Amino acid sequence: MHKTFLGIRLRTLREQHGLTQLALAERLRLSPSYLNQIENNQRPLTVPVLLRLQSAFGVDLQVFSEDEQARQLADLREVTAEVAGAGAVPAAELQALAQQMPAMSRVLLSLHQRKRAAEERLSALAAGADGDHFAGGAPLQPHEEVREFFYARHQYLAQLDERAEALHEAVHAADGEAGVAGVTDLAAALERRLAEVHGVRTVAAAPAGARDTAVRVFDPARRTLSLAPGLEPGQRAFQAAIQLAFLEEGERIEAFTAGAAFSTREARALARIGFANHFAGCLLLPHGPFLAAADALRHDIDLLAERFGVSFETICHRLSTMQRPDPRTIPFFFVRVDRAGNVSKRQSSSDFHFSRTGGTCPLWNVYEAFAQPGKVLTQLSRMPDGRTYLWVARTVTHERGGYGAHRRSFAVALGCDVKHAERLVYAKGLDLSDPEAATPIGAGCKVCSRVDCPQRAFPLLGRELAIDENVRQFAPFADADPG
Repeated sequence: MHKTFLGIRLRTLREQHGLTQLALAERLRLSPSYLNQIENNQRPLTVPVLLRLQSAFGVDLQVFSEDEQARQLADLREVTAEVAGAGAVPAAELQALAQQMPAMSRVLLSLHQRKRAAEERLSALAAGADGDHFAGGAPLQPHEEVREFFYARHQYLAQLDERAEALHEAVHAADGEAGVAGVTDLAAALERRLAEVHGVRTVAAAPAGARDTAVRVFDPARRTLSLAPGLEPGQRAFQAAIQLAFLEEGERIEAFTAGAAFSTREARALARIGFANHFAGCLLLPHGPFLAAADALRHDIDLLAERFGVSFETICHRLSTMQRPDPRTIPFFFVRVDRAGNVSKRQSSSDFHFSRTGGTCPLWNVYEAFAQPGKVLTQLSRMPDGRTYLWVARTVTHERGGYGAHRRSFAVALGCDVKHAERLVYAKGLDLSDPEAATPIGAGCKVCSRVDCPQRAFPLLGRELAIDENVRQFAPFADADPG
C-alpha cells in the first residue's frame, strides 16, 4: 500500500464522535504526537491504524478507500473541464480536494448536477416543452437519481445481502437441505415459503388486465402472485424472491428509501424496486456459496450460469454487487448497453468512472460484441489516468412472445482492475505485464484527454480547437468534405 495521507478525514471522524486528540490516541493505542502528525498529513494513514479504527468505531473502510477517491477525482475532472475548460484547475488541486475533502467534493458535484439539470430544463422550456410539472428542478431524472444513490450507498446493499443469505439458509433448513440446491428446487422452495409464511399463492397465468409485458403481478387482496407463463425456473425463483423482499424486508427497504431524501415519488418507487431486486439476486446467489463457486471456477461466467441456473447477465450483475467487506471479493464493474450506445444498467463496487456527459468510448469491447453475437470477448484497456482494466463482453438477448415479437438485444460487459486479472480465466493468453497490450480508451470523447485518438467524435469539453482551414484535420468532427 502506498502512503495515503487522509488527515482531514480522520480529524472529521474524531470530531463526529466528540473526541479530543488525546482520547482518540488512547483508543487507537497511538501516541498523541503521532496522531497529531497523521491529522496534519505529516504521516500517512497506515493499514494497522485503519484496522484499529474499524475495530474501535465500526468504520466502513470505504470512507478511506483509494478507489472511492479515484472515482471522485474523475468526476471532479469532468466537472471542471465542462465549467472552466480542460486544465483550468491543476490536477494536484483536484487530487487534494478528492483525497482530503470528500464531503466538499460531493457538495460541488451535487451543485453541478443541479446546474446541469436547470440548464436542460430551461432548454426544454425554450423549445416549447410542457413545463407545468416543473417545481424547482430536480437535480436528476428519477432513474438517474436512483442509479447515483445505489452507486454511492454500498452499506445499504451489504445489509440486504446479509439478510438474503440468512433467508437462503432458512429456506433450505426448512426443506432439510444444505448448501445451494438447483434453481428448480429453489423456485419451488421460495413459492412454498410464500404460501406457508405469508399466505400467498403463486400461479403461472397472466393476470386479467395486465400489460403483455408484465412478468409479475401481486394482488394483495386475493394474496395471489401471478407470474407470466413460460418463465424459466431461474426467472420464477427471481420473481418469487422479489415478492419475498417486499413482504419480509419491506420495513427495512422503506426505511432505506425514506432516509435517502429522494426528490420525487417516482425516484422513491424506483429505489424500492432496486432494493427488492438486489435482495432477490442475493437470495438466488448468496454471498458465501456464490463467492466460493466463483473462486473455484476462476470466475468463468458461463460455468457459474450453468451451476446456478441463471443467465450470463445475472452472473455479471451479481459479481458487481458483492458489497460486503470480504478480502476474497474482486471489485467488479458492470454495464449493459444497446446498439445505439444507451447505457441501461451500470453497477460498480469499486472506482470505475462511467461518464455522465453522454457517450462512451467506441474502442471499448462492449460495442465490438454486437459484431460477434454470442461470443465472449476479452480486452485489456487503459484509461487516460493510466489505470488498466480487464473487460469481458458478450451480447445477450431477451425474448418473450411468439412469432413476430420484438427481440431485445444488449451487450453486457464485466470489468476489474488488472491487478485482479490473474484470478480470472479470461486472463488466459493475455500479456498482463505489457503496458502496450492494453487498448487506450476513455469515459467518453467529451471528457477524454487523448487528443490523437482516431475515433474522437467531439473535442474535449472546454478546450479550444486550433483549426487551420488550409490543413485537413484528421478527426471525424472536422471532416467537412466527402473525400
